Amino acid sequence: MKGKSGGKDFCGFALPGMFCFFAVVIIPFLYGVYLTLTDWNGVSSVKNFVWFDNFASVLKDTQFWSSLLLTFKYVIFVVVIVNVLAFGIAYLLTRGIKGQNFFRAGFFTPNLIGGLVLGYIWQFVFSRVFVGVGEATGWSLFEISWLSDPSLAFAALVLVSVWQLSGYMILIYVAGFMGLNQDVMEAASIDGATGWVKLKSIILPLMMSSITICLFLTLSRAFMVYDVNLSLTAGAPYGTTEMAAMHVYEKAFTSRQFGVGQAEALILFVIVAIISGIQVYITKRQEVEA
Repeated sequence: MKGKSGGKDFCGFALPGMFCFFAVVIIPFLYGVYLTLTDWNGVSSVKNFVWFDNFASVLKDTQFWSSLLLTFKYVIFVVVIVNVLAFGIAYLLTRGIKGQNFFRAGFFTPNLIGGLVLGYIWQFVFSRVFVGVGEATGWSLFEISWLSDPSLAFAALVLVSVWQLSGYMILIYVAGFMGLNQDVMEAASIDGATGWVKLKSIILPLMMSSITICLFLTLSRAFMVYDVNLSLTAGAPYGTTEMAAMHVYEKAFTSRQFGVGQAEALILFVIVAIISGIQVYITKRQEVEA
């Protein structure tokens, strides 16, 4: 009877989730792999096999590799700044300061705004507000729109992404700090551990589970950035801020080269999977139990 009951419970709870996972993730992924071997243009009902010609085209696509290199640069800046900033703010917001719950909610708010809307809001800020400040103060940094200069446009992308992602990571780090074993913390204080020594030897090792999650989330979201890239810069000026995900979309849906676009998407997926897997493996090994 228990066996039958367990089987019914499995079918009732697990099968719907498995069906949705296969329908939304696995089947589209396998279909995408199939498209990498064809010359489909997204419209034609005929899909001719070209086998690995699409991957050969990817190797010759200098724009894709340039966008991928820019994405790596973007990921490094976003991951480092977001996690350092979120960790520091979370540390302050768990020290018992007045109004810390209000600040936690405030920092999380940007994460609730969709990437497209967020990009358009900040486009107005960079193009109108910053320029107005520059005209009023004479500060050269704000005299022109950041979005019209390649280096400043890249900095604008990083700034907006950090502003959006930090709040979510702050909540995860706050949960990690609140879950620290206070007996261990008190014992460390009694033994004379203070300041940097306490942070390095006690807090960081105990926070590694939160760090693992935050690094994984920021890595994956930064590599796959598209909505903010589209609405904030759309690759401008002159394609100098076009990230890999945007290039893949343009290749598939604008240039109508679905096979090449899928091949580039598959390469991007493999790169992100490998880097994320290595990151999780390394940080998981650093985790300790209180």
